[in-house]
Amino acid sequence: MNDIAILRLKERLEIALELGESHYREFKSGLQGPPEKKTNRDTKDVCDDIARTLVAFANADGGELLIGVEDSGVVTGLNYSADKIDVLLNAPKNNVHKNTPLPNYKTKITEIEGKTIIYFSIPKGNEYVYLTSDGRCIQRKDLESVPISAEEIIFTREETISREYDRHFIDSADMGDIDVDLISQITNQLSIRISPEKFLQHIDLAEFDGNKLKLKRAALLLFSKKPNRWHPRLQVRIIKVADTILKSGEEFNVVFDEEITDNIVKLIEASWDIIRPHLTETRFSKQALFKTQIIYPELACREALINAIAHRDYSIEGRGIEVYVFNDRLEIQSPGELLSAIKVTDLESLKGVHQSRNSNVAKALREIGYMRELGEGIRRIYELMKNNDLEPPHFESKNKSFKVLLSQKHIFTKEEKFWLDNFEQLNLSREQKTVVRLGTNGKLFSTDDIWEACGIVDTDKYRQLIESLKELGVLKRNFDRNKAWDIARKTRTSKKEIKQFEITIPSSFKSKENSKRTKSSTEISKSKPFTKEIITEENHSLDNSTYSQVFVTNIPYDTNETELTDFFSQFGDVVSVKIPRDIRTKYIKGFAFVEFHNLKDAENAINNSSKCELKTRKIYIQKSKIDR
Repeated sequence: MNDIAILRLKERLEIALELGESHYREFKSGLQGPPEKKTNRDTKDVCDDIARTLVAFANADGGELLIGVEDSGVVTGLNYSADKIDVLLNAPKNNVHKNTPLPNYKTKITEIEGKTIIYFSIPKGNEYVYLTSDGRCIQRKDLESVPISAEEIIFTREETISREYDRHFIDSADMGDIDVDLISQITNQLSIRISPEKFLQHIDLAEFDGNKLKLKRAALLLFSKKPNRWHPRLQVRIIKVADTILKSGEEFNVVFDEEITDNIVKLIEASWDIIRPHLTETRFSKQALFKTQIIYPELACREALINAIAHRDYSIEGRGIEVYVFNDRLEIQSPGELLSAIKVTDLESLKGVHQSRNSNVAKALREIGYMRELGEGIRRIYELMKNNDLEPPHFESKNKSFKVLLSQKHIFTKEEKFWLDNFEQLNLSREQKTVVRLGTNGKLFSTDDIWEACGIVDTDKYRQLIESLKELGVLKRNFDRNKAWDIARKTRTSKKEIKQFEITIPSSFKSKENSKRTKSSTEISKSKPFTKEIITEENHSLDNSTYSQVFVTNIPYDTNETELTDFFSQFGDVVSVKIPRDIRTKYIKGFAFVEFHNLKDAENAINNSSKCELKTRKIYIQKSKIDR
């Protein structure tokens, strides 16, 4: 220790004695016995105390040890001979396991109140899991040094590294390494009129230190031009297996294997485009046509993919994300187990845990619209699987990996099973069954109900689905479009929320048994409101319009869906208004999606964007790139 450090040591010791023992500080006496008959402790015991305490500090957060001080902070000093003092000074070497030498510890003999003490200090160690000479593993926790397994220490250290990985500043990086065109596309989409540099600062991915803009690793993971320069496995691999298990050798059954490497923002879209075709199956229909049907709710699969990309352990640089498409399930495996504060049971109980390993990455993805609030994605997957009558998702966290499994297996209630039995001869697809289930025993349902239950992500899929059910003669609209508009206006709700559809059992399939068990659709329609005007397949199509959605930003924070509906009605018929809100505070996020009845109305709104003000606030309108 240098002279300045020695001068500061006395002040440090005075403060230490005043503050007492803590997570970072321990006192050990050199005496034993009753107050009136104190004697020196055996040096072997004191050496053991020194080794145990320093090992515990090194395995935790570092600390300091004062020998010759009572637990109360009273200085009693050391009365050993010089040779025994030397034994105590060498305890950090002689009483610690030779394969786990302590890191850069310091020792000093000094005097306080005219009494000799020994001062030890040691930093947090990362090179080893430190052990005493007899193999004990100990860690400092609060005021105690407690036994702990080496595996738990290793896990905690790895977790700390993984949590801090995306927030480190990378001195060798600058804006030349960033895809500024990509950021400009995002800011234009969000109508944020700032430079890429300011945008990165806005979402906490960069800081200006007075001389240059310093980039966090998260900025490079998200937006880098050359991802491989900053991470060797910034990738998603998609593997299609022609069975329920992966085989090898002569029985190797992988029929598709492709790997995508890119920055996170581009990786989300590129990998999804490759995964999506493998979520369907082609079937030979009753009309002698080959039809493609979706096996899983697309939104559930997309949520699982985005969660894997956002929350994987990027400090594990030797592996990427792997997506396995088996005949009976979809598995998404990402590097890194769950954080220690989160258990699989927490996910299964839908507690909505609010912890993120990559806090900077997750925040950026929420800001640009790829993610909802933390914990919301898992709940969404559960909801979509349930609405599609599929088994809930299964999670595994082990062997430094986390897996999400989505199964094709259906689950129905007894009532729903009876209802679906009426349509067994139609050989319905999973999505068709999901819609038919919405109308169990004559219940009316809305366009929004179909979108939410099926988890579809674009209008074309919705159209194909309802047209297929119309062709089968099982889906009917209960009243015409004009009446739906009238109801929406009177109730000040979206037309998509009006419950106007019903499922009817084809007369050729109705059995006497089912007729007794369930009401016919005609009987039910008489008991429901708004059923005087039944529109048939011959005189009116289910939906012949082209929905078109616009993205609206800078909306006032006290705006609601009704006000936006009224405002945008000046441009045409508004089908739906969605204002994303914070799941905890319920405050709106400053943007919305407005869906018009047709493309012409949407274009009218966009063309008049420069003139639009809501509550004296300028709002910006543009075509949405995200379906629905």
